[in-house]
Amino acid sequence: MSMTNIASLFFLFLTMLPIGQSQGIFGKWKTIDDRTGKPKAIIEIYEEDGKMHGKVIEIVEEGKENFICDKCEGDLKDKPVLGMTIIEDAEHQGDGVYKGDTLFDPQQAMTFRCKIWLNPDNPDELKVRGYLAFIYRTQTWVRVDG
Repeated sequence: MSMTNIASLFFLFLTMLPIGQSQGIFGKWKTIDDRTGKPKAIIEIYEEDGKMHGKVIEIVEEGKENFICDKCEGDLKDKPVLGMTIIEDAEHQGDGVYKGDTLFDPQQAMTFRCKIWLNPDNPDELKVRGYLAFIYRTQTWVRVDG
């Protein structure tokens, strides 16, 4: 087989990879409250300095569009949640898993350790797990197109 044929087969193989897998973890995600099942916000997950971060870019929960973090302390006290960074410095652990020490919940004004990964059965679902000591809670966020 010639090098041209091998190269052609390789590029053909690349075009057949699932699109969802190529999108990866970075992008826009709609948060879904695991208790109510209702959407709350759109979070943009992005990479900066080799680490994953997440920022609130839209609040979709009715009546909460201008939500202020009144329970927060320090620099975040009485700041708008819109534009707030809620995931900071999560590091890639391999196999598409990210872990970090900062997953901030503005509603509870609490910071959790986190583990974040794509659902292996559906790359349009992001699993976001927050830990406090040995107790954890996992939400499923849904990819937003565009």
